Amino acid sequence: MPDTLIIFVVLLALVFDYINGFHDTANAIATSVSTRALPPKIAVFMAAGLNFLGAMYSTGVAQTIGGDLVKSADLVNPQIIIAAMMGAIFWNLITWWIGIPSSSSHALVGGMVGAVLVSAGYDALKIEGILKIVAALVGSPIIAMVTGVVIMSGLFWIFGNMSPSRINPKFKRLQVVTAAMMAFSHGSNDAQKAMGIITLTLVSTGYLKTFDVPLPVIIATATAMGLGTAAGGWRIIRTMGTKIFRLEPISGFAADLNSSIVVFGATLLHLPVSTTHVVSGSIMGVGTAKRLSAVRWGVAQQMLMAWVLTIPCTAVASALIYKIIIFFSTI
Repeated sequence: MPDTLIIFVVLLALVFDYINGFHDTANAIATSVSTRALPPKIAVFMAAGLNFLGAMYSTGVAQTIGGDLVKSADLVNPQIIIAAMMGAIFWNLITWWIGIPSSSSHALVGGMVGAVLVSAGYDALKIEGILKIVAALVGSPIIAMVTGVVIMSGLFWIFGNMSPSRINPKFKRLQVVTAAMMAFSHGSNDAQKAMGIITLTLVSTGYLKTFDVPLPVIIATATAMGLGTAAGGWRIIRTMGTKIFRLEPISGFAADLNSSIVVFGATLLHLPVSTTHVVSGSIMGVGTAKRLSAVRWGVAQQMLMAWVLTIPCTAVASALIYKIIIFFSTI
């Protein structure tokens, strides 16, 4: 296997990680920016640093991504990984341009499934592993919405009799803490997806004997995620911070606290989740706790449509890209 092809796969995975960073910047800072708890530039750079540190935390999610999508690393080659990455990157850029929060995790899973299906067939897929990953991806925003209602209702019960002018300054300061928690938990889960893909490539090409993520891969993906976060994804920040529900400091605090707990809990369980979906679910839950009509369900419906379409669209895109790669490699 040409070394240049493997290097290209690694670089493409790092590009995906970088795009994931600026695509998902809103996950960590949209609430604190929209409530003016943090100036935008400070919020972005804080998120970038903590994304980097979070990415260094563990490799459990990477092992799930690398080991639970296909039955054996021998069934994967760099062409499959390239097609999967390109399909996922294409979808991330499209949804970023439109300003709709979508899942980089869904895009990656869909890309891998599509490329493997068209190359090695259905039997190469590890169905039980895929179902576990999809269950985590689908179930996490539902859990976040429910727990968001619970946390916000508890805060209303405790602070409901206090005037906004009294509690808002306090929760603005607390939002700095919860935004930091969210940034760290985002890095701990999302950066590991690129780690898993790079390590899977190294195992499938014989450069590694076992699926243990090397330290240089950890550092490289953490850096790519941090740099991408520093670039900022302002289109999605506006959607997350203002268009779903008009956040106040107390509700922004609740949404970030809830999201960070759900995402980091998934990291501890070695489950990949979409931080975009979790944060969106948290904001919807927090808004619902105030009143059902407070949530702009039209925007939520558009986001849900993007969520539903992500896996099939990236699967089709990656399958087509794989066919194109094979076609040009034979002429």
